[in-house]
Amino acid sequence: MENDVTPDGTAVSEPSGDRRPERARSKPETSQSASLPDETQRPRALLARDVRGRPGQAIGFVIAAMVAISINDATIKFLSGDYPLHQMVLVRSAIALVFSISLLWAEGGPSLLRTRTPGLHALRAALIVLANLMFFAGLAVLPLAQATALFFIAPLLITLLGIPVLGERVGRHRIAAICVGLLGVVVMLNPFAQEPGTAPLWALLLPLAAALCYAGMQVLTRKLGVGSRASAMAIYIQCMFLLVSGVFFLAVGDGRYAEMTQNPALEFLLRAWIWPEREDWHLFVLIGVMGGGIGYLLSQAYRIGQPATVASFEYVSLPLAVLWGWVIWGEIPGGETAIGIFFIVGAGLYVFLRERRRAAPLASAQTQRRL
Repeated sequence: MENDVTPDGTAVSEPSGDRRPERARSKPETSQSASLPDETQRPRALLARDVRGRPGQAIGFVIAAMVAISINDATIKFLSGDYPLHQMVLVRSAIALVFSISLLWAEGGPSLLRTRTPGLHALRAALIVLANLMFFAGLAVLPLAQATALFFIAPLLITLLGIPVLGERVGRHRIAAICVGLLGVVVMLNPFAQEPGTAPLWALLLPLAAALCYAGMQVLTRKLGVGSRASAMAIYIQCMFLLVSGVFFLAVGDGRYAEMTQNPALEFLLRAWIWPEREDWHLFVLIGVMGGGIGYLLSQAYRIGQPATVASFEYVSLPLAVLWGWVIWGEIPGGETAIGIFFIVGAGLYVFLRERRRAAPLASAQTQRRL
């Protein structure tokens, strides 16, 4: 420490108070550095910025996913007459897992698989497995367009589940739209129909139960997407598919229970494994690639987009299902199915338009604040 000299020659020390400004100046630096995320927190901070909302990209992801889903569903229905569902799921998931792992490496590597909420990820994966099993079991009995249309109550259910899970607010207009969509479901179910060849009520309920599970899964996708990459969430799902289909193979893979039931949906689940014919292998590879793409695209769409908006664009797969049903099986939707489709799609699109109208003033207000 240097000493100063007074006019009378007395040496004095530098006042200790001069040090305080140095300590005071250092405090903001210490506080700032403490506020920055450490190495373990940075990925989560980047992910949080990643999910603040990119509606255009989210819509692109979900439309691509719907095209893949329509191809996947048509292929599985085509194969459902010869192979058990759990065999197709296992082969599809094994191929999809390889595809998902390659995406994981592209996004950052195995460290992205670490999560603080393994239980919620397991629940999310279990819900999509249940949704697939119930939907494809119904698909073995129902026309493709009808099963898909019933399943499309899911976007409306996503809007409802967003209230308790995500804290979203749903006004009376959207509640009314949801009621209209439910009316469309009732029209399609037509519980009073007695005509020969009418699908049994239990078969019609399978896509509805699948829709409920799917809606819960996508709401959890939005909740968990703040801390997880889409590729990681896709891998969790494929691993759950492999686990469940593997258990099915060990329990019923020899087909001993299939002969005990006359229910075509249960027979589809309990049928014995058959080594695929050579001309069918490319179809198994196709559903595997589609499965991997679907898992990633949907996870990404619901991570970066609002669930109510993203879900509305899932209706793209409905006309595609009608197209594939007509081209491959000659299925043309009947009057009740067409009316139900009109109500369900109309309600979903109304929810989407209300969401955009409500978001427009908020975006304008934020722009004005920036200016």
